[in-house]
Amino acid sequence: MDNNDVFKKLRVALHLRDDEIVEILKLVNYEITKTELSAVFRKDDHPNYKPCGDQLLRNFLNGLIIHLRGKQEGKAIE
Repeated sequence: MDNNDVFKKLRVALHLRDDEIVEILKLVNYEITKTELSAVFRKDDHPNYKPCGDQLLRNFLNGLIIHLRGKQEGKAIE
């Protein structure tokens, strides 16, 4: 299972739309467009497929923590 599969499964399990994912990523100052994000969710044989890098998945998970629990006082997520 690669990062794209993990990201897709989290998206489905948490019922997240593309615009919600973009907002979650903004919480950790990671900018991505809906178009770039849709390329990550395409099948790997599609011509516009883009592999999900470790940095994107890591930032999404960090943003998801803030989205679900709120910002932790006194600590910065790096």
